[in-house]
Amino acid sequence: MHITNKISNLFHKFATYEFPKTIQTIINNGYVKILGLDMREFNDPSSYKTLNKLFTRELTTPRAIEHSLDNFISPADSFVTQCGAIEGETSLQIKGMNYSVRELLTDEILYDDFEKLKNGSYANFYLSPKDYHRYHAIYNCHITKLIHVPGKLYPVNFRYLNKQENLFIENERVVLECKTTDDKLFYMVFVGALNVGKMVFTFEEKIQTNSDLIYPKVYEYEDLYVKKGDCLGYFEMGSTVLLFWEKDMISLNNIINTKVRFSDIIATAN
Repeated sequence: MHITNKISNLFHKFATYEFPKTIQTIINNGYVKILGLDMREFNDPSSYKTLNKLFTRELTTPRAIEHSLDNFISPADSFVTQCGAIEGETSLQIKGMNYSVRELLTDEILYDDFEKLKNGSYANFYLSPKDYHRYHAIYNCHITKLIHVPGKLYPVNFRYLNKQENLFIENERVVLECKTTDDKLFYMVFVGALNVGKMVFTFEEKIQTNSDLIYPKVYEYEDLYVKKGDCLGYFEMGSTVLLFWEKDMISLNNIINTKVRFSDIIATAN
């Protein structure tokens, strides 16, 4: 097990430990103050029994979702570090640092399906430790496949994005293959990071990240349908969501280097 995975396991034990009420309140309030969390849409920090419960907090009031099939929404509260056109099979983790989309998605993706992504579109969404950590469906779709790829847990902040080649490929990740009613294809990729020992998916309890898994594991679904805005799961700390659309499927809004919130419109369907 890589050192980043061991550190993340230790942090997870601390974050999931339920301290006495007084101590836990001090920990939670300190975390909120130091990182500057905006808690207006959530319960009082003292109500969460562990730091992990605070990390994975739910919205107290659902956000309004634009349910039109004319657009796609942001999967999470995050910062868009990079987006644009996939150049052949290549995408950017940050300006000047590219990687193979094919390698990221793994050979478990059928060749014909991957061919549809060439010269398509992509966007990278970074969730900082202070962000709302739940991720959501960006469009009405049929989730046809989930691929759990074990790996390391390097940090995914700007410092590491600029210095660690193939960071997204090195790190543990979960890939969702999604198809629309008109058989258009897009992928959502959830990337683990340092202290993000766990990624949870509400529709698949078998997923155990930062475990002893050695080889990619594939789950296929015949009747798993989700609607735009549905909660898919959560990171237990900040991390990254990557989106990939097939060629000519969407037109991205001008969102690079901007802060977006779950439910914000990020692209128009072509």
